[in-house]
Amino acid sequence: MIAMIGGLFVLVLVMAYLAVIVLMIAGLWTVLAKAGQPGWAAIIPILNLYFLIKAAGKPGWWLILMFIPLVNLVIGIIVILALAQCFGKGGGFALGLIFLPFIFYPVLGFGSAQYTPPAATA
Repeated sequence: MIAMIGGLFVLVLVMAYLAVIVLMIAGLWTVLAKAGQPGWAAIIPILNLYFLIKAAGKPGWWLILMFIPLVNLVIGIIVILALAQCFGKGGGFALGLIFLPFIFYPVLGFGSAQYTPPAATA
């Protein structure tokens, strides 16, 4: 009886985990699509970072910086702040994207926020 309850509990946890993953992919897909990037890139692990960096208006070579420990944290925060600004959101929303991405990416993607490309830097 205990093993059956334990197995049911594990099944519920796995189903919840898969639901969060699907929600996260769908949210990132729509965010990338709104930004004019290929939405399908959301399902490819490193490629999705590249297109997220491009959507934030940062140079694509910043992807290399994402492989350097501690530097990746700083670059990641800068990219997320820039992405939030591109969608007309502030620092609080960027914090949500950092700490609760499974909630805030779908809100950004499925919500009414419009993407505005960042101003070109010389």
